[in-house]
Amino acid sequence: MSTLIGKLSPSVTNLIRMDHAHVLATFQQFHAGTGVRKKQALVESACLALEIHAQLEEEIFYPALRELASDTTIVEKSFPEHSEMRRLITRLRGMVPTDPEYDNAFMELMRDVMHHVADEETTLLPAAERLLCERLGDLGAEMTRRRLQLLGSHAGEIASNTLRSFPESAIVMASGAMAAGAYLFGRAGARPGPGPAPR
Repeated sequence: MSTLIGKLSPSVTNLIRMDHAHVLATFQQFHAGTGVRKKQALVESACLALEIHAQLEEEIFYPALRELASDTTIVEKSFPEHSEMRRLITRLRGMVPTDPEYDNAFMELMRDVMHHVADEETTLLPAAERLLCERLGDLGAEMTRRRLQLLGSHAGEIASNTLRSFPESAIVMASGAMAAGAYLFGRAGARPGPGPAPR
């Protein structure tokens, strides 16, 4: 499996960009009028994704970049930003979605994240693509392996949040489509096959 991950994994910088896009897309679904269950699922999904993303950067990406960068200011700036992000995540996890400050706390987290993403995508990732060009694929594979380890213990939480964040109409439609497919599949299997070939 390790070899397969190495062949299929995007570069480390593209993985980071995909993480950014995922969290920002989750944020786009969050609105003040969103139902409580969906709102909580979106926040929990974004928080877990951010925690794993930060851990992967700190364990794999930043050390590799720090080795080669002559100016590590932007890398060093990322650590306090990650700490502030974790503080806000802890605050959010201590609140319920009906708390009057819940939406504001999530908006504050996302403002910080957008600032961090802008810094990384305009400065850090282009620098990494210059400095680490020979290692981008290997670092991407390493990050993918580590992500799978970190996600393993959260599979149930991820599935639950994903289901709760879908619109109810989409769930009803998907359930109906699955039931119709099962019915048709069952009927197709119940049909008598052609009789014996004439002799």
